[in-house]
Amino acid sequence: MSGHNRYDDIFSGHPRSKKRPVPTIVADRDLVVEDAATGFCGAVVGFDRSYDGEFVKLEDARGAVRLFALREAAFLLDGVAVTLIRPTATPPKPTRRSASGSTQVTGLRARVARDSRIWVEGVHDAALVERVWGHDLRVEGVVVEQLDGLDNLAMRLAEFEPRTGRRVGVLVDHLLAGTKETRSTTGLGPYVRVTGHPFVDIWQAVRPESVGIQQWPQIPRGEDWKTGVCARLRWGTPQDGWRRVYQAVTSFRDLQAPLIGAVERLIDFVTEPEHHRAALDPDDR
Repeated sequence: MSGHNRYDDIFSGHPRSKKRPVPTIVADRDLVVEDAATGFCGAVVGFDRSYDGEFVKLEDARGAVRLFALREAAFLLDGVAVTLIRPTATPPKPTRRSASGSTQVTGLRARVARDSRIWVEGVHDAALVERVWGHDLRVEGVVVEQLDGLDNLAMRLAEFEPRTGRRVGVLVDHLLAGTKETRSTTGLGPYVRVTGHPFVDIWQAVRPESVGIQQWPQIPRGEDWKTGVCARLRWGTPQDGWRRVYQAVTSFRDLQAPLIGAVERLIDFVTEPEHHRAALDPDDR
């Protein structure tokens, strides 16, 4: 004799009288369903809400749009009763920003380098520019090169031969009126742009609070600036000090505004379309 008792469910009613579960379907846009009560068939085109509850908008083949309450088993999908539910809103993905504050380009493929270049005075300048603007420079295909000192600028320009489509942007430390830096970087022609910052050294263009100090020490003229700074801050050697400075910079917010503006202007200059440049500076032609 079977262990199953056919009378176990005698009080639960006949199986045919039991309510079958109704599948729940997300009412994605363009899903075609039929209103079970009226026979109206249409695609989901939107939703509405009132004191009576949630409603779905269905549009039929002739463009007529009607509202139907989102009630249990109120719709037919391929002839089967279903309960429609409103899709859950997906929060927008946060915009990823590069260290310079620009929108980060995902899946970036290496671009062929432009003929135009950005030149900086030394290795520390190049490292900080790459640290903050590296993503932007790769997007634009701009190469940053070291001059190994501003005294090499005239020779390098003669070798490079700037011209249309082959511009040079130069970032200079301590660019102040009346200084030798200013005198050696004027009158270089329409295909060369020099920008800079007022600080003695690129280190000083980093905000003091970013490196954990109140202010950069004043170093007497004639004393090596980096050596003097490290001695007064007890940072050890200039190599030790550079590691502190470099690691403290994670974004443009760690830099002083004059340096940020100077680099941004150079990037714009070397990536600007030639026809746009000519329109802005007709005297340069």
